Amino acid sequence: MEQKVAEKRQRISTLGQIGLQQFAPYLMNRIMGRYNATLRDDFRKQGLTIPQVRTLAVLSVTDGVTVNDLSVYTVIEQSTLSRTLDTLEGQGFVRREQGVTDSRIRHVFLTDEGRAEFTRAWPAMHDAFEAMFDDVDDAEYAALIATLQKMLKNIRKHDI
Repeated sequence: MEQKVAEKRQRISTLGQIGLQQFAPYLMNRIMGRYNATLRDDFRKQGLTIPQVRTLAVLSVTDGVTVNDLSVYTVIEQSTLSRTLDTLEGQGFVRREQGVTDSRIRHVFLTDEGRAEFTRAWPAMHDAFEAMFDDVDDAEYAALIATLQKMLKNIRKHDI
């Protein structure tokens, strides 16, 4: 166990010593920034924003979540998510319902129109996703996902 602690101490460096191209948070931000920029124009043609599509995407696989959980899943601050939900609800893509046992809790559901809208957005998302992994084999992809899940577990503040 002492050796494991020593190994971690050896990893402590300055950003200059690590370098941007070896600093995982920098690389993850660049990747997601490029992914979002690629999709922004496609979604704009549909009259949607990145936060709106991200919300529809999450609801397409976890329908009926609370607003708090949706904020965690979508990685959108609550104030921005509230405005996003107002817009999506106005467009008929989502509906919010009060909790049965606690009226302060709101659950968000995807409507049929919202599901159809996400279905139109999905091909662009899938194409951009596939393009990111053009030269990555299945084993590398599986290792990346496993590593990202470990990293998320290490830093997460929520159970989801």
